[in-house]
Amino acid sequence: MMTKEQYFDSLRRLKPVIYCNGRRIESVVDDPMTRPHVNSAGKTYELAFDPQYEDLMTATSSLTGRKINRFTHLHQSTDDLVKKVKMLRMIGQQTGTCFQRCVGFDALNATFIVTHKVDKECGTEYHKRFIEYMKYVQDNDLMVAGSMTDVKGDRSKKPGQQADPDLYVHIVEKRQDGIVIRGAKAHQTGMVNSHELLVLPTTNLGAGDKDYAVACALPVDAPGVVHIFGRQTNGERRLEGDIDTGNAEFAIVGGETLTVLNDVFVPWERVFMCGEHQFAQEYVETFASYHRQNYGGCKVGVADVIIGATAAMADYNGTPNASHIKDKLIEMIHQAETMYNCSIACSAEGHRTEAGNYYVNTLLANTVKLNCTRTMYEISRLAHDIAGGFIATLPYEADYRAEETGPLIEKYFAANPAVPTEHRIRMARLLENMTGGTALAEAMHGAGSPQAMRVMLYREANLEHKKGLARKLAKIQA
Repeated sequence: MMTKEQYFDSLRRLKPVIYCNGRRIESVVDDPMTRPHVNSAGKTYELAFDPQYEDLMTATSSLTGRKINRFTHLHQSTDDLVKKVKMLRMIGQQTGTCFQRCVGFDALNATFIVTHKVDKECGTEYHKRFIEYMKYVQDNDLMVAGSMTDVKGDRSKKPGQQADPDLYVHIVEKRQDGIVIRGAKAHQTGMVNSHELLVLPTTNLGAGDKDYAVACALPVDAPGVVHIFGRQTNGERRLEGDIDTGNAEFAIVGGETLTVLNDVFVPWERVFMCGEHQFAQEYVETFASYHRQNYGGCKVGVADVIIGATAAMADYNGTPNASHIKDKLIEMIHQAETMYNCSIACSAEGHRTEAGNYYVNTLLANTVKLNCTRTMYEISRLAHDIAGGFIATLPYEADYRAEETGPLIEKYFAANPAVPTEHRIRMARLLENMTGGTALAEAMHGAGSPQAMRVMLYREANLEHKKGLARKLAKIQA
């Protein structure tokens, strides 16, 4: 396993092409725009060496028998699935943000399942290749970016019907030594500070979309790969000071990126699907259900911080004993624990797959994420309600530090005499950054937009069985 410092050093050795705000980033570890995201992912390495969290953060590899970071593990029991959720909540509590390794974690487990099925039905050797790739990931403790979401173009058309064929990643050439792919992947969480990207199909595919049925792995700095770092909610604030960023060490969201694949070569040993379009939908749903499981873990860890910050703001404002404040805090806690309950349930109700790893209860996993698309907004709304308009009207940190205006801000933004004004400002900035902008958009659209969960809930609900229960009680013969 890598330490946090070794992770940082490993990123410095990579040479990805990354652009941000009109310039090229030379080192994601040392650039102020990307360093907070590196720090948050670094926590997943640091905590693996903390004896207090060893049981959550590490596992024994089913492939090599060696001790590994859990983020590279193939789930071997429902207990592993539960530990995953508990691990995500714990890291969310410590970072207050996205720590980015979940997407690759889920993509690895989904690929293990799907390649096994494709091999069984088509006589291919993808699963064998993927096992060797998994050993490589585990032995080197690599951070893998799961690359599913395509830019999609005209949503009314299938990939093969687009005016521009590159709007979905596709195979443009098959060679004796591998394939060449072209296209782009959007909203890529943690991409710029990952070691590898694992390309997955993004939708169900028909016979006319065979070239889009591709899964493969490649280094983030492979020739032809270009990353365009997304604008972050508090991006420019990182260049201005400490307070206004809100969460200066770990940022607020996952550093989402547009990753362009300009005729990128992938050797056959790193190709795990090549034209088997009939398995694309199952691939998408398997990955998505794993990923939707997460939201009652990582987002609840973040919610724990929001709730704590909100309760602290009530203290700082002098209102902790007001009954309506307590009621709103109770509601925030209820919303968070409901999400957590769903994630634990879908994990405990998981099952062993034919491939040998464990998979979540699909119905309950989709319930987790659909709840999250509402509850994180409601938790944020209540946080704003309790904290007050103060969080929206704070002056710049530079004004707080200035000789002329600093004393005025110190005087007129004071509240509870027992609390320094700077503490109140810092807590307000944390809340402001955690409850707005891309942080909420990710809660809504990460792991699929709400309609995708609704489709899965309807499909998995087994309505015919429920109709049968009703007919039996009503004494109606089918």
